Amino acid sequence: MPIYLVRHGHAGSRSAWEGDDRERPLSDKGRRQAAWLVDELGDEKLRRVVSSPYRRCTETVEPLATHVGRDVVADDRLAEGADPQDAAEWLVSLSPKTVVACSHGDLIPKVLRYLVAGGMAIDGALLDAKGSIWVLDGDDTDGRPTRGRYLEPPKA
Repeated sequence: MPIYLVRHGHAGSRSAWEGDDRERPLSDKGRRQAAWLVDELGDEKLRRVVSSPYRRCTETVEPLATHVGRDVVADDRLAEGADPQDAAEWLVSLSPKTVVACSHGDLIPKVLRYLVAGGMAIDGALLDAKGSIWVLDGDDTDGRPTRGRYLEPPKA
C-alpha cells in the first residue's frame, strides 16, 4: 500500500507573516493545490491522513480527509525540524495501510534521502515543490518503500 508524502501547499511569504509561523495559513494558490490533492487522491482507499501540526499542513490535507471521511491526525514527527529518521520509520510503521502524510520542505528531502539510503529507488531527482506528492510504493510484507515517484503540483 502506498504512502503519499505531501509537501504543504503555498502559504505566502514567511517573512511577511507577522504571527506565529505555526499558524500561517494557505494562500489562494495553496488552497488550489489542496483541491488538486482531492482530484489526485480522492478515489484512493486512504486509511489514515496524518500531518505536521502546522496550520498550512493541516489545511493542505483537510479537504482530502473530508472527501474520504477521515480525520487529520497531527503529529510532531512531521513538523519542521523533526528528525528525518524518526519520521521515516514512523511512516513505514503505518503501512500496510494507505497513508497520506503532509510535511515541510526542510524534512521531506531528508526523509527521502534516508529511504533511498535504505534501498528505495526513485524515478528522477529528489524534488519537493510546494503542494507536490511523493508516491512511495513498497513491499506489502514489511511496508518499506521500494520505489518512489514524484507528482508535480499544478502550475496555477
